[in-house]
Amino acid sequence: MIDALREYAAAGGFVMPPLMLATVVLWYALGLRIFGLRQRPVVRRASARAQAVHQRGTLDLEPRIEAAFSAERHALSKGRMLIRSIVVVAPLAGLLGTVAGMIETFDALGDSALFAQSGGIAGGISQALLTTQMGLVVAVPGVVVGRLLDRKQFTIEGELDRVRAQVVAGSGLAAPSKLAGGMA
Repeated sequence: MIDALREYAAAGGFVMPPLMLATVVLWYALGLRIFGLRQRPVVRRASARAQAVHQRGTLDLEPRIEAAFSAERHALSKGRMLIRSIVVVAPLAGLLGTVAGMIETFDALGDSALFAQSGGIAGGISQALLTTQMGLVVAVPGVVVGRLLDRKQFTIEGELDRVRAQVVAGSGLAAPSKLAGGMA
């Protein structure tokens, strides 16, 4: 299997090893994000922090409650930008490989080396298609899974907003006009 991956990487040209690395990093980041978006522990931790702040009975309760929730909000976003970056860059890297493969094809045509040992026209077209394929293989699942995880994050943030509003309402403070959270 390792030999097959080496052949696949070699056939795709110089763009293929970075695309393969991007695949590994993407799925690692997706795994971390899935693990970090377990809803109940996040809401439970934030609620416990807010209750602890509420029990201290300070005058500036609302900002302290918001600070208690900010750590959880930050944790929910971990890995999101890395996933988005890889999803955007992978198809562009695949396109770069496509261009390199097409250049090789036209060079072979220009040299009339239709049956050259380096692959000639077929080698260039193959390289172009392999890198395009790999760029899409990285990006498409990343977009789908990343979007599902974003939805999960927004759901959890909504629950955090509800818990925060309940804690603030229970403290006798007026509920804020806009719940914090920035559903970006």
